[in-house]
Formats: sequence, structure tokens, C-alpha cells
Amino acid sequence: MAKAMKIAIVDDEQDMRQSISQWLALSGFDTESFATAEEALKRIGSDYPGVVISDVRMPGMDGMAFLKRLMSQDSALPVIIITGHGDVPMAVEAMRVGAFDFLEKPFNPDQMTELAKKATQKRRLALDARALRRDLSGGTQIMDKLIGASPAMERLREDILDLGQADGHVLIDGETGTGKTLAAHALHAVGSRASKPFVLVQCGAYAEEEMGSKLFDGDPDAAILPLVEQARVGTLCLEDVEALSAALQARLLTFINDQGAPAETRIVAVSNLQEQGKTSEDALRPDLFYRLAAMRITLPPLRQRGEDILQLFNRFAESFSEEYGCEAPEVGAQEAAQLLQAPWPGNVRQLINVAERAVLQSRRGSGTIASLLMAESETVEPVMTTEGKPLKEYVEAFERMLIDNTMRRHKGSIVAVMDELCLPRRTLNEKMAKYGLQRSDYL
Repeated sequence: MAKAMKIAIVDDEQDMRQSISQWLALSGFDTESFATAEEALKRIGSDYPGVVISDVRMPGMDGMAFLKRLMSQDSALPVIIITGHGDVPMAVEAMRVGAFDFLEKPFNPDQMTELAKKATQKRRLALDARALRRDLSGGTQIMDKLIGASPAMERLREDILDLGQADGHVLIDGETGTGKTLAAHALHAVGSRASKPFVLVQCGAYAEEEMGSKLFDGDPDAAILPLVEQARVGTLCLEDVEALSAALQARLLTFINDQGAPAETRIVAVSNLQEQGKTSEDALRPDLFYRLAAMRITLPPLRQRGEDILQLFNRFAESFSEEYGCEAPEVGAQEAAQLLQAPWPGNVRQLINVAERAVLQSRRGSGTIASLLMAESETVEPVMTTEGKPLKEYVEAFERMLIDNTMRRHKGSIVAVMDELCLPRRTLNEKMAKYGLQRSDYL
């Protein structure tokens, strides 16, 4: 589920800020308020996840100057300007500069809500497109998202790089929440089709007739090509491929056979059956399964990834702490062991949820990671627990996490890390080399 977009309200009148904020909050928006444009600029960057509503007449930097600054750093940021009666020429100038729209005082709150909805929809589309362009600009950027130094993740990255260079169809499977769709994106991005279309469809989201139309027929009246044509010379990613009916599986097999080799449209099928006690081989007709599974990638479950768990938790907690404007929670030795020993039936997706809730708990100054893990175990169907590990492995995982956290906190200052951890430089250098930590990553 997409997070709510933010709305930054900038007005020097406190009553106006509060009334706008309260009204938009009742309409389901996440708001934050600023008394001056200068204050707002400290918070609003080029990828601000929301829109701006600003008064035009303010002391210091006025609304027009503020608008120009915002447009100079991100011309796609929707800015709604509030003008006074008789300021229509100024509103017209604001639209010319790049404002999304304007409201004239006194304005109808419902009108403001509708404008905010349109602006946030536009912003979400712009940010999604921007993120996709960044991902597709280089396969290594997507590969960098496949975080982890465990042998399982090393093998996964090698498999993706190897199969990415091939041209055959691929089957990706694994438990829920392991990152199968991300792997599909990476597979496309590191291959020769990286600059070609990547078309993704959720097979379980449509009834059989509609799915067949989308995949193979399109809509000639609306000039909409079928997905197999939209993905021509690129990649067609079929999420939950096992949801396809027998008839649609037959049509897919025919399409694959008619293409010959090399395939003009590459099929990457993503299966989510492993955690249900069945496999994709059980759900797909045999001839289709063997055509897709000639090249196969299985995502490792989180419980088999060792110290990757701590690395991922730290990354997610750090990201959420920036989002919520608070410190990331400190992870002690006991909590690190609990994270490593947890069964993680929801895998990385579950770990993200725990990291976010740990940050929120830390902001309130209450709760423990252990309590979060217990709550998770009550709401998620359990699987087999992590196999026991030698004490040495737990100690090394905690040591790596501690050095990693301290390096991040001190932005790569070796002297500061040495002082905090009471380590001589040679020992710190040896441990960083042992755990694959490089100072340049923290600068």
C-alpha cells in the first residue's frame, strides 16, 4: 500500500496554517506546517514526497520568490498558491512560473481538498516515473538494492548477472516477501534488453477473460496493444503466473513456441507458491513449466541469510529514522541475537515492518525489538525457526553491525570510531577488512 503523500503548508499566519492542516488531515492527508519560506526550504528537497500549499504574501521571502526557488530545484513539484482578493495578476504570474494552481481568499475548503488530491496524484506519478528512470539508467543501481554479503545473496547476484545476459525465459520463485519482483527488474536491467520495455502484470488481479484480453488481444478500438506486443523486444514479467487458468497457460505456451529462439519477447514468470506447501511445478502445466524453468532463480528466505538480517535492519531503520526525523534505535547484543534467531516467515517485507515500528517505538521512548518480534509471531503463520549457529557467528555478526553503525554515525571518521569503540587503528582496519567494510562508503 502506497504511503500517504505529504502536504507542506507555508503561511506566516498561525491560524491559517492550523485550519488548513486540520481540514486536510480530516481528508486523509499527512501535513506539515512552516511559518516561513526559509524554514520550509530546509525540509523540502528535489524529491520531496508531496506537494506545497503556500501563501503569496509573507514577510522575508514571499510566495513568488519561494515558488521560483522550488521550481529551480524541482520543476515537477506541484505548488498551490494562496492569493488575496485582487491578486489575480500575481496568480497568473505564478502559473507562468510553474505553480500547479492557485486559490483566492476566501476559498472553499472542499475546493482546496480537490486541488490537493489532483496535485498529490500528479506528484506520485512523477516520483514513480523518476524512480523508474533512475533504476533503468543502470542495472548496477538495481543490483545495489539486492543487499547482503551472505553466500546465498552472492549466488543470487551471480545468477542474475549470468541469466541477464542470456535470452531465454526465466522462472523466479521463493517465499513471500523475499524480493522476487526486484530480482525480475534486476534481471532485465543487467541484460541486453535493459533499454527496451519492461512490462509487469499481476496475473491474479483479473478475471480469466479480462486477463486473456490484456495479455493476447488488447483493445483495437482504443488502440491498446496486448501486453505481449507492448513488451516486444523487451521483457514481460508475469507475477503470480500460477494464477493463470489452464486455457491461458495453453495460450502462453503457444505464444512462446511460436516465437522460436531467440525469443523476441522474453517471459520472466514469478511464482509465489513455495510457502503454501506446493511448487510452481504443481500449478503449471508440465510443458509450460519446463519451458519457463529452463532458467530458474529461487530467492533465499531471510532466515537463511545470517548477518544480512542485521545489515538490512540497520539500513531500513536508518531510512525510517530520516523519514520520521528521529534517531535510529540502538541494537544491543541481545536484540541482535533475537533478530538473527527469529524465523522471519514474512521475510524482508516483515523485516521492513519491524524496522519501521522499532523506529516509531524509539521516537516514543518505549518498547523493545523483542516485543515487536513476539507480536509479529502472533499475527504471521509460523515456519520452521532458524537453525542454531555457533556462538562465534553471532559474535561476528554483532561486531560487524556495531562497526557499521558507528562508522555511519561518524560519517567515516576513523578517529571518532576508534575513540568510541576503544580500538587501535590497526585492529579497526583488520576488522573492517574482515567484514568487507570500506571507509569510502560512509563519507
